[in-house]
Amino acid sequence: MTFKHVLAGAMMAGVSTLTFAAGNPLSVHVLNLENGLPSPDVKVVLEQKQGDNWVELNSAVTNEQGRITALYPEGQDLEKGTYKVTFETGAWFEQHDTETFFPEIPVIFSADGKLDHYHVPLLLSPYGFSTYRGN
Repeated sequence: MTFKHVLAGAMMAGVSTLTFAAGNPLSVHVLNLENGLPSPDVKVVLEQKQGDNWVELNSAVTNEQGRITALYPEGQDLEKGTYKVTFETGAWFEQHDTETFFPEIPVIFSADGKLDHYHVPLLLSPYGFSTYRGN
């Protein structure tokens, strides 16, 4: 895979993010850093912190573009609070006959209600990952 392919994929990801940002308040994207391609079929679980407990709100599986465009429960407004998005990467790597150090990757973030849409991208490899607040 060439740098040009990786760059083209990243540009397409940015453009397609704009098309769904106005809908559901939470989306995710998983990109495999080893080959620069999206990671379809990754299960992702969304939880909200309520007191000392995590309460599951929804779960979904990434599409062919490695995206879940509507992870927050449909028809509900995003509440101010602390959330956890858990990417179940161990099963995904197992499906691809690849060993990994990370059986799951939890990403905990605070939604302060100042944004209409939150996007959590995950850049993934078998022995490392990176995430950030996207848009």
